[in-house]
Amino acid sequence: MINNKKINKFAISIIEDLHKNDFQAYLVGGCVRDLLCGIEPKDFDIATNATPNEIKKIFKASRIIGKRFKLVHIYNRSDLIEVATFRSGDDRINDGSLITDQSGKILRDNIWGTLEQDTFRRDFTINALYYCPITKKIEDHNNGIKHIHEKIIVSIGDPKKRFEEDPVRSLRAIRFSNKLQFKIDKSIKEAIYEKGHLLSNISNARLFDEFCKIFLNGMAENNFNKLSSFGLNKYLILTSPEKNEFTSRLIIEALRNTDNRLKNNQSITPGFLMAAVLWPEILEKSIKKGAINLRKFFRSMDQVLRKQQQITAIPRKFHGYIKDIWVLQLKLHSRIGKQPYKTLKHPRFRAAYDFLLLREKAASNKKYLGDWWTNFQKNDDSIKKSLIKDLREKNNEESSKIFGFSAELR
Repeated sequence: MINNKKINKFAISIIEDLHKNDFQAYLVGGCVRDLLCGIEPKDFDIATNATPNEIKKIFKASRIIGKRFKLVHIYNRSDLIEVATFRSGDDRINDGSLITDQSGKILRDNIWGTLEQDTFRRDFTINALYYCPITKKIEDHNNGIKHIHEKIIVSIGDPKKRFEEDPVRSLRAIRFSNKLQFKIDKSIKEAIYEKGHLLSNISNARLFDEFCKIFLNGMAENNFNKLSSFGLNKYLILTSPEKNEFTSRLIIEALRNTDNRLKNNQSITPGFLMAAVLWPEILEKSIKKGAINLRKFFRSMDQVLRKQQQITAIPRKFHGYIKDIWVLQLKLHSRIGKQPYKTLKHPRFRAAYDFLLLREKAASNKKYLGDWWTNFQKNDDSIKKSLIKDLREKNNEESSKIFGFSAELR
């Protein structure tokens, strides 16, 4: 049923070594699911009855990570494999290793258990599949294979209780549904509507990780639309798409652009997507009568980033990148004298130019400014000079500046 040639060789060698030391070990979760669905897995996770300390003794190139869930990372020159110990999650045998908050959300779970117990603490049946590449047998205690054939996402246990334990499961259900083209079970839909608000209790660092998984893996537009239908986008993005037509279109264009770049094997970054989806917030705070108030504009950049930071923890390395894209939008409108040459040499010019094209598309704006920069960057110096001269003679500078920003407020 599963072709071992499609499995990471390093992962197989780890399982072999664990077996040699008299431990159980299986590939588990998403990699098994994807192999059964004909999708090439990105990660190969392993589950075993060996404890983290026992795993560490067997593999020298390894380290124990995590407090909420202790895991072991085993690595070689090119691969890193995550190995988890079977967990029980049964608070009846709790010695302080299982800690939950008042809502039932798991804060720490390091109660070791058996394979059977581990299968029942996983989120969805399609993720509770364990495959041994040595015996070539699949352990399936929750009808996961059946649900893969039926193309449906089904919760293990009561989804309302499971989403209380970990509210991020609601986001995972939506992501898996779009990735696999599976339907979401009715009881899970009800749980998402009822328990989705618990996402406000999740750490901003974890939600940034979910932001990247949801919007930077080729299904951004579809995920956004499904999140919107459940009212969950506000737990990932500060900007409300209902603000105005431009905002709604800009977000969709930015997500669509991200998906297209992935299909074309082009680079993507969460910084660009954040700059795009937060742009309407900058405009709202700094524009008046179609013109930018520079003082408000520069002041609002940090304010908007701080607000988004409360939702998702944007790594600091992206802050400067995002601000550069925003500031360059002003410089792209200002094409006087030597300014276009300076703008063209800016290290973030290409990203800012791409964003300008998205803005024009979302605003249903005439592509005057975008076309001008397209011509300016691809032609020689004599044509560059003539473009600046024509611009000065036509005196379009101020009118294009006002039209460009005012069109984004409707």
